[in-house]
Amino acid sequence: MEYTMLGRTGLKVSRLCLGTMNFGPQTTEEDSFAIMDRALELGINFFDTADVYGWKKGEGITEQIIGRWFALGGGRREKVVLATKAYGDMGDWPNTSRLSALHIRRACEASLKRMQTDYIDLYQMHHVFREAPWEEIWQAYEVLVQQGKIIYAGSSNFGGWHISKANEIAKSRNFLGLVCEQSLYNLNARTVEMEVVPACEDYGLGLIPWSPLGGGLLGGVLKGDLTGRRGSDHVKAAIEKNRDKLEKWEALCDEIGERPADVALAWLLHQKVVTAPIVGPRTIAQLDESIRAVEIKLDAEVLAKLDEIFPGYKTSPEHYAW
Repeated sequence: MEYTMLGRTGLKVSRLCLGTMNFGPQTTEEDSFAIMDRALELGINFFDTADVYGWKKGEGITEQIIGRWFALGGGRREKVVLATKAYGDMGDWPNTSRLSALHIRRACEASLKRMQTDYIDLYQMHHVFREAPWEEIWQAYEVLVQQGKIIYAGSSNFGGWHISKANEIAKSRNFLGLVCEQSLYNLNARTVEMEVVPACEDYGLGLIPWSPLGGGLLGGVLKGDLTGRRGSDHVKAAIEKNRDKLEKWEALCDEIGERPADVALAWLLHQKVVTAPIVGPRTIAQLDESIRAVEIKLDAEVLAKLDEIFPGYKTSPEHYAW
């Protein structure tokens, strides 16, 4: 496994991040334990989760699974750079969601308890919250850092403007601010290249792409088995909408002799702003297959062909103005 620094920090993380969203709803606890053990064997030290994962309001099912895995000992917690998120609705009463100072405090305490740990390495805001002033949000984060309950702050689904405002206000408070942004980013979804990517580069944030395979579209769907989630009406409609691009995409992958899913991950790893794409395996076999992406080196010709198939975006305002 290769490692890199998380944004402008001195923290080393693996070039692939283990996403845990399937743990509970799609993957049993026993299999989740096995996947996490296998991730450590492969050298993956970066794990991502969120308090809402498991999708039963207020229960934090996925975090609980991770906590019981940590409790097995064997250095599991010490080996993991643990990232979780707060923002989603965790109850039916006021102040059980979003990013008020009160909810940030309560959400952090609840995540620590569920995951049976006394600190979170990377505490991410799952979405921008426009109603709370940044002074309130950063004050809450500063207290958690001072208490030793979190180490780094990150964002998810932010715009370039949000990253800029957040870090300028953090700087005025002598606080480190955001060190990474988790965004939708893949060959077929490159909108972040206009403003989010430039903001990350300028402020020294690592970019952690979610949905690196575009909901399965980039995983070889034209030759794959369209059953289960891949056979949903939503996926079938997306395939038809993108069929021309997908045919060229899968033909290029055949030409270079690599699996489409591996090339999609490898392409992200070739983007200098990307720290680690999030892979969300449901099985150990899927995790093992994803490791190939770290080894693939795409030459300039292949990268140019990928840009032809999936055109990207210029930095704004050049993308839409002279």
